[in-house]
Amino acid sequence: MERREGFARQRLCVIPRPVVTDALTRPVTSSMLVTDAGWFPEARDHLRVRPHGAPETVLLVCTDGQGWVDVGHGRITVEPGTAALIPRGTPHSYGAQTHHPWTIWWCHLQGEDLDHLWHAIGSEEPAAVFPLQSPERITTLVEQIVAALERDHSPPRLLVTTGLAWHLMTQLAADRRLAERSEPLERAMRVLDERAEGSIRVSELARLVGVSPSHLGALFRAATGGGVLAYHRDLKMARARRLLDTTTLNITEIADRLGYTDPFYFSRQFRRVHGTSPSDYRRLRKG
Repeated sequence: MERREGFARQRLCVIPRPVVTDALTRPVTSSMLVTDAGWFPEARDHLRVRPHGAPETVLLVCTDGQGWVDVGHGRITVEPGTAALIPRGTPHSYGAQTHHPWTIWWCHLQGEDLDHLWHAIGSEEPAAVFPLQSPERITTLVEQIVAALERDHSPPRLLVTTGLAWHLMTQLAADRRLAERSEPLERAMRVLDERAEGSIRVSELARLVGVSPSHLGALFRAATGGGVLAYHRDLKMARARRLLDTTTLNITEIADRLGYTDPFYFSRQFRRVHGTSPSDYRRLRKG
């Protein structure tokens, strides 16, 4: 049975639905709107059952204890440092574990851009439950949303929460992608970072991390959108920018520092990435 009363020390914000309806007709808040948000500490007997789903996307972030989410395929455990994201209209239920009930930050969201953000998160399942790479950052964003809505529900305040919600959802997308990185990929990225000022063959890198070159390439494309060499080139270009901004080394010296034997080839690579030559980049007024 769903618990109707609240939880000791809870924080709970529910925007009046006429305000929600109005906000969804306005620029910016029509793209992303937090409609409900809160914090439930040690939420014993917490249970929500929605056989027809919710009109909003539901986000749950567990910081302590345990809970579960069920979208029709059996219960998935939600532990500290884990987020659950359930799209609008998806039948679901969720609740706290009996022996060690969860503490959760949560919010409900509506808006035109949620489908695009769901795609960015990269889940093909009806709900996503995944570990967070930066749980403190995620919970801080939800807490800031709650604090803003506790003050008032004015249009300027809702704009603030829309910005925070965008940051929250894009951070979740990044965390989901990072969580899917495999151990060989992480090792390969560390090797490339260590050799950003040198060179390495894809076949050698694949051998070092214990996978085939084709599999390594597939891992990089899934995680970064590009191949191994493109990732290594971008690391080199980041080092190049730093050297151009913080040293007086000339272009040939920088190329040599980054493992390029031909400074003209280095300049072509730099222009391909930045749309300008290394010398013109150095002359730009930055900041």
